[in-house]
Amino acid sequence: MASTDTTSQKEKGPAGPAGTGPGADPGTTSATAAGTAPGASSVTAPEASSGTDDVARERELAGLGAGLDALDSVTPRRAPLRQTLVEKVLPPAVAVVLVLVVWQLLVWAKVTDSYKLPSPGAVWGEVSDAWLQGTLVDYIWTSVSRGLLGFLLALAIGTPLGLLVARVKVVRAAIGPILSGLQSLPSVAWVPPAVIWLGLNDSMMYAVILLGAVPSIANGLVSGVDQVPPLFLRAGRTLGATGLRGTWHIVLPAALPGYLSGLKQGWAFSWRSLMAAEIIASSPELGVGLGQLLENGRTASSMSMVFLAIFLILVVGIAIDLLIFSPLERRVLRGRGLLVKS
Repeated sequence: MASTDTTSQKEKGPAGPAGTGPGADPGTTSATAAGTAPGASSVTAPEASSGTDDVARERELAGLGAGLDALDSVTPRRAPLRQTLVEKVLPPAVAVVLVLVVWQLLVWAKVTDSYKLPSPGAVWGEVSDAWLQGTLVDYIWTSVSRGLLGFLLALAIGTPLGLLVARVKVVRAAIGPILSGLQSLPSVAWVPPAVIWLGLNDSMMYAVILLGAVPSIANGLVSGVDQVPPLFLRAGRTLGATGLRGTWHIVLPAALPGYLSGLKQGWAFSWRSLMAAEIIASSPELGVGLGQLLENGRTASSMSMVFLAIFLILVVGIAIDLLIFSPLERRVLRGRGLLVKS
């Protein structure tokens, strides 16, 4: 009978839970029993998986934060001189050479009379003569000084006007459509009334420039203010930036891209208005600017002088953009993280 009981016990041993058979460690048996007892504080499989997911999520967020910090810490590097020459100087130089080649080919092909289409050499001879006579710099300075002074006056008037229109609804309803209409009006239309009102003098020139540039500057600032996120304004008011302080520290910096576009357009209108005024209104008291030089070439039927005036007008416009507005635009874009490489 003893043998039979022993055999029965051996057969039942493997069928029981692990660690509960004969010869099992008592500590292991008690731990297993405690782990399966009701109310025991053991970690289940779903809870362990959730904890693992939380740790992985925290690691991902930490990696994302480190990546953002690395992006913020990127400092712009100045491009090498060779790269700058290849990317920025070479393309326009090649374009100018192609234009000159096509121009010379048209002259050689005699597509029209020589007095209608002078050769590049004839125009260059006109440039050399004006330089030797000491009049080339005078032509440029007469027009550039008027244009810059008129633009600064337009800037002083158009900026507060744009802020007033953008921030006061009644003023916008009254003046906004008028500014848009004045901006679409050709600036040459203001030359005859300006001559009648003010006479043939510099005041007439500045009046035409103001009437052409002020609407563009004001509308550019209005457009920039309209694009300011409302969250910025609420945050400024929360921090106490209201009134003029909020305008200076919140509105103007946030509206700077649109305002800068308005300034570029305002300069273009200033330059066009000045050229129109100089072409139409001619007087010895006004001196000879680029517009007057263009009109003198037409009167003398000298296409080389006409091409010289067109060339100088184009050069001045490109120079102002490259020396003033392009650096300002790059600085604004770089300050907003939109331009890394200078």
